[in-house]
Amino acid sequence: MDRKKYYFQKWILGLLSLTIIFPVSASLDERLVNLHKTKFNQLAIDLWNYAELGYQETQSVDAITNILSSEGFSVKKNVANIPTAFIAEYGNGGPVIAILGEFDALPGLAQTRSAFREVENNSTGAGQACGHHLFGAGSAWAAVIIKDWLKENNINGTIRFYGTPAEEGGSGKVYMVRAGLFTDVDIVFHWHPDDQNSANIATNNSNKSAKFLFKGSSTHAAGSPHLGRSALDGVESMNMMVNMMREHIPQESRIHYVITKGGLAPNVVPEEAEVYYYVRHPKMKSVEDLFSRVVKAAEGAALGTETTMTYEVMHGNYSLLPNQTLQELVHNKLVSFGGIKYTEQELAYAEDLADTLTTGKTLIGDQENVKPFATSHSYGSTDVGDVSWNVPTAGFRAASWVPGTAAHSWQAVAAGGTSIGLKGAELAAKVLSSSAIELYKNKNIIDAAKQEYLERTGPDFKYEPLLGDREPPLDYRVN
Repeated sequence: MDRKKYYFQKWILGLLSLTIIFPVSASLDERLVNLHKTKFNQLAIDLWNYAELGYQETQSVDAITNILSSEGFSVKKNVANIPTAFIAEYGNGGPVIAILGEFDALPGLAQTRSAFREVENNSTGAGQACGHHLFGAGSAWAAVIIKDWLKENNINGTIRFYGTPAEEGGSGKVYMVRAGLFTDVDIVFHWHPDDQNSANIATNNSNKSAKFLFKGSSTHAAGSPHLGRSALDGVESMNMMVNMMREHIPQESRIHYVITKGGLAPNVVPEEAEVYYYVRHPKMKSVEDLFSRVVKAAEGAALGTETTMTYEVMHGNYSLLPNQTLQELVHNKLVSFGGIKYTEQELAYAEDLADTLTTGKTLIGDQENVKPFATSHSYGSTDVGDVSWNVPTAGFRAASWVPGTAAHSWQAVAAGGTSIGLKGAELAAKVLSSSAIELYKNKNIIDAAKQEYLERTGPDFKYEPLLGDREPPLDYRVN
C-alpha cells in the first residue's frame, strides 16, 4: 500500500471510529437460537463420539455440511487441496463476515463422560480434549442463526462458515489462508471452549514444528554392536543438546518434543528413529531463529553418531494479532448474555470431577461470571493466528468445562460430552451471532476494525506462512 494513501485512510477511518457506540444489550431474538437447539446439541454429541484426528475428520465434515446444506448454505468441499476443509456460504454482497469452526480431536485421550478416569473404547483412541466438537457445532449454530436473521430482515450481506481441519498441529487454516480463501472477507469471528468466560485482547505464541528422522545401521546389540550405528542415539543426542540449549534461549520460548519412533527390540540397534518437535515464541522471527538452532542440534547429533538426518516441517502458525475494536464488541455481547448456570445434577457432576483436579472445588462458580476485559498472553498457539494477520479477527472463550479444568486433559473430554459442554456451545452461538448481526447493522465498527488492523500490521507488512510452500500433511496423524 502507498504510504500516503495508508495514512490518509488511517485519518479518515479514525474520524469514522469516533461515531461508534458499542452496544451492551444482547439484542438477539432467542427464538432464532431455540429454533435449532436440538439439532446442534446433537451435532456436538455426534462430533464428540466421532473424535476424529486431524485431516481424517470425514464423518464430522459430512455431519456439519449436511446440516448447513439443508439450511440453504452453498457448500464447497475439498478447498485448499484438503479433503476435510470446506466453506459454507449464505447471502449476497457485503459485508462478508466469517465464522471459524474446528472439529479435530487429540490422540491418546479417549475418555467416557465419567467424572473419573475411564478410557472410552472408541475407534480412534482419540478424545475431544480441546473441545473442538463444541467449537464446530457452536459456530455452525451461530452461522444458521445469522442466516435466519439476514433472511427474515431482508438484509444484504454474506455469512460464511469456514470448516477448518487439523488445528491440533496440522495448521489447516494456514493452507486455507495461503490459498487466498480469506481475501474477500471483512471480519472473522471465532471462539474456544474453556473453563471460564472471557473475551480478552489476547495474544499468544507463534509456533513451528517438524519431524526429525534419523537413519543408521541395524545389527545385533550384543553380538556385534560395533557394526551398528543407532538412529536412536542420534535422537537422544539431539534431545540432550536441545535440553542444554534451553538455558540460552529467551524465557518466553517453549520447546517440546516426543519420540515417535525409537526401535522395537532392545537387542536390535535401531535403524530408524524419529522425534517430533514444537518451537514457540511470541515473535515469528524468534521462532525461525530458535528453529534453526534446533536444526543445528539435529545436524550435530547425526554427525556425532554417524547417522543421517532429514526433517520435515509439519506446521507453522503466526501469533494472534489482537483487534481491540472487535474485542470490545465481543466482550460486551458476552457480558450481556452472562455466564453458565449449572443445574443441581450438573453441580454434583462438577464437584465429582473437581475432586480429580489439583484446584479441587474451589473454582466452581466461576463459570457464572465473565472475566473483566483485559490484555492477556497465552503460551499456546493456534492457526487462527494466520487468519488474524490477514483479516481483522476477534474471539472469546466460553465455559464449557468444569472450572479448573486444563485443556488437553481427560477431564475436558468428559465434561465436553455432557450438558455442561453443550451450554458452553450455546453461549458461544449467541455471542457469535449477536456480534455479527451488530456489524451488519453498524458498518462503522467494521471500518474501525480495519483501521486498527492496518495500524497493527503497518503499511509494509507482507504475509509469508511459516510452513513455506509445502503441501498439507494429510497423513501427519497416521504416520
